[in-house]
Amino acid sequence: MKHWIFTMSLACGLLSSVQAQTIHVVTENTPYTYVKDGKVAGSATEVVELTLNRAGLTDYKVNLYPWARSYDMALKTPNVLIYLIARTAARENQFHWAGEIMKIQYHLYRLKQTPLTITDLESAKRFRIGVMRDDVRHQYLAAKGFGRLIVSAQSIDNFKKLLSGQVDLVPLTTDDASSLCGQTRFDCAGLERVMTLDEASTGLYMAFSLATSQAVVQRTKAAFDKLKVEGHIKRVMERAP
Repeated sequence: MKHWIFTMSLACGLLSSVQAQTIHVVTENTPYTYVKDGKVAGSATEVVELTLNRAGLTDYKVNLYPWARSYDMALKTPNVLIYLIARTAARENQFHWAGEIMKIQYHLYRLKQTPLTITDLESAKRFRIGVMRDDVRHQYLAAKGFGRLIVSAQSIDNFKKLLSGQVDLVPLTTDDASSLCGQTRFDCAGLERVMTLDEASTGLYMAFSLATSQAVVQRTKAAFDKLKVEGHIKRVMERAP
């Protein structure tokens, strides 16, 4: 009886400790993560909030920053949850991966009015490509030896450089392209997809900084897995961005 009471007390103490930690949730502006009425919203944000609430981790704050800032926080600061982050071999041991929210496929886009001859990845190296700092596309192209990368802090700045002729190509998903056309009032019929970056296409996750307690990580994973089995993740992410 005493052992049972001690075990229950310990479990309650651990739960209270986990619940007492404020989780700093960070992301960037995408079709699935954006600010609406002064609050970070979007389908991916809804998935993260559903997961944390199901896990009983209700003390969290969601903030939207330029990608490089969110990424740096998740690398260096305890109790940070970052989303949507691509899971790559280089990043595998840098984070605690808590759940795959969606899969994405990146394509290189150009303006139709500036035709370029691109037959493969090697031929694309001749052109200026706009990327976001520390984004998976930036890291992927840099690792492939691309030397004409033009770096921006945010996707909208990157896209505007394409429209103004400062870059020749930008790597985007189809949803990214549609959203950015809407934000800049540019007719998407003026964009053309020239090739798909198959190796850079991957899953986008929620992930914790390494200096986050395993109790928090495991509770989040368990909650996400249950929501996925119940079909909640798929239903939320199938909504139009």
